[in-house]
Amino acid sequence: MKYKDRLIHMYNKYKHGFILVYFFFYMIWFTYLERTVTTVFTPVHSRLDKYIPFMEIFAIPYFIWFIFIFITVAYFFLTSKQDFYKCCAFLFIGMTICLIIYTIWPNGHYLRVDLNSLGRSNIFTRIIGRLYKFDTATNVFPSIHVYNSIGAMIAIRKSERLKNIKWLQISTFILTVLICMSTVFLKQHSILDVFGGIILSIIMYAFVYIPDYSRVLKKTDQELSKI
Repeated sequence: MKYKDRLIHMYNKYKHGFILVYFFFYMIWFTYLERTVTTVFTPVHSRLDKYIPFMEIFAIPYFIWFIFIFITVAYFFLTSKQDFYKCCAFLFIGMTICLIIYTIWPNGHYLRVDLNSLGRSNIFTRIIGRLYKFDTATNVFPSIHVYNSIGAMIAIRKSERLKNIKWLQISTFILTVLICMSTVFLKQHSILDVFGGIILSIIMYAFVYIPDYSRVLKKTDQELSKI
C-alpha cells in the first residue's frame, strides 16, 4: 500500500476522533473560569463535610482519574465507534452543563485544610500542596471528577466487548468509588458536589444510553465518510 493510500486509510478509520477537538474548547472555557472566579462565589458545603477527615493517601485515586479517563476514551476510539460516540456524548455534554452552571452560578468552598498545621509531611501532602496551588477551590458543583468517573464506568459496563470481563467490571467500579471518595477526603469538593455529579450522571445516562441511537450513529458515520 502506498504512503498516500495509507494516510487515506488511517483518515477513514479514525476520523471519528474529530469530536475530541471539544477538549480544546473545554480547556479554554474552564481555564477562563478558574482565573476569573476566585473570590466572589457561592460557598457550597454541608454539615457532613465536617465529619469527613483529610486523608492525603487519596491523592492516589484522585490523580489516577486522569489516566482512567484517557485510557477509557482512547480504548473506545480505537475499538468501537458506537461506544466512542456514546462515551464522548456522555462526557462532553455533561462537562458542558457543568461549565454552564459554573458560569451562571459561580460556586466554590472553604473546606481545604492548612497543610502546614497538619503535623506531618510526606510525598502525598506535598503533592496535595501543589494541587492546591494550581487548582482553585472554585467551579466545584457538580464535580466533573465524579461525573466523568461514573461516565467512564458506565461506558465500560455497557460495552459489548467488556461487559463480561468480571475482573475489569469489579475493578472499574472500585476505582470509580475511590475517585469519588478522594474528592472529599482531599477537601477538593464538598459532599454536595459529589451528589451533584451523581445526579447529573443519572440524567445523562437516561439521555445517552437508554434510547436507541443506532440509526443516528450510523447516519453520523455515513456523513463523516463523505468528508
